[in-house]
Amino acid sequence: MTGFEDRQHLVDALDRADYLVDEGLATALFLAQAIRQPLLLEGEPGVGKTTAAKAMAAAFGSPLIRLQCYEGISAFEALYEWNYAQQLLAIRLAEASGSGLSAVDLCSEEYLLDRPLLKAVRHPGPEPAVLLIDEVDRADDEFEALLFEFLGERSVTVPELGTFQAVVNPIVVLTSNRSRELHDALKRRCLYHWIEFPSVARAAEIVRRNVPGTSEPLVSAATAFVSEARLLELDKPPGVAEIIDWVAALKALGITELDAASAQVTLSAVIKTPDDQKVALDAVAAGELWAT
Repeated sequence: MTGFEDRQHLVDALDRADYLVDEGLATALFLAQAIRQPLLLEGEPGVGKTTAAKAMAAAFGSPLIRLQCYEGISAFEALYEWNYAQQLLAIRLAEASGSGLSAVDLCSEEYLLDRPLLKAVRHPGPEPAVLLIDEVDRADDEFEALLFEFLGERSVTVPELGTFQAVVNPIVVLTSNRSRELHDALKRRCLYHWIEFPSVARAAEIVRRNVPGTSEPLVSAATAFVSEARLLELDKPPGVAEIIDWVAALKALGITELDAASAQVTLSAVIKTPDDQKVALDAVAAGELWAT
């Protein structure tokens, strides 16, 4: 499959992959695959940015190639590396046999190791690879600049071998938690969509898909509880991913209805800092936050 002919077909495929989208996100993902423009997804942690790329790969039945960004990530980890061990072995074998080995011989495709960007460019198809450049805001400015050629031209240049152009243009999804502002030059090369925290009803449906067999009262109460907790002054408001973890933990404990006692003993599964837990528990005690 090289693409979905309309947005609804993509929505249906994502639904089969248990990924629910609203109209805005459906449109952004459809355009990312229709015109093969990189898509930058931003939003709070836990709202499904990374999962969107995984679901796209599942919808296409194509490989997911993931580049996890972090402070200090290098070009070699993103683009390509040379197989130094094999190069050294070739040098020693050449010396032992008395044959010559030039730098050109050592810088051939035989010794080239594909990293995520080059791997996406060289994916043979026919279905497009889905490249996830995850948490690009964690990388530094220089790494952002490194991405420009790939995002703009779907190509990777290896000085010793030339420029590799994409055989089948990959579907590229970048994610950011907005820990810092990204450069305008990067944004200009991308489509953009902000993923909002879903409504209570949609969040509950997402939880049902991810924790099947859970009692309906538990799903409804836990989802409502977290939606209300997000209105408190929390340093790290929980996202949908935390609701899923919490409901899975409650289910594993055999809890079918949420009450104050079960919420208190399992709160660390959904609210991840001591200060935020105190705020939430104080709100429960004051009657400002409750689930029934």
